[in-house]
Amino acid sequence: MKLAVAVAFAGALALGACNSSPSDKLADRVEAAADNRADAMEANAAALRNQAEMLDSRAERTRDVGEARADAIDAADMNVAALSQDRRDAIVANQAAAVR
Repeated sequence: MKLAVAVAFAGALALGACNSSPSDKLADRVEAAADNRADAMEANAAALRNQAEMLDSRAERTRDVGEARADAIDAADMNVAALSQDRRDAIVANQAAAVR
């Protein structure tokens, strides 16, 4: 759709350029440049929406993993008092296995 509009716009510029005044040509160039900037902004917005969807998905997976790890710890009825503070911190930070 955008390509068709751009082609039509370019064709109109080419036809209109034959009998355009210098101010018309400048106005056309300003409008074309603004359209190009707007297209780039729309492309960036689409990329950010995709990135946000991926981050939402990662957040959901992270919560699921955290819940599963917590359930495993509860089910194992671990002797947490026997663990060093460093080991407990590593488990919380997801840097060590919660249950073996």
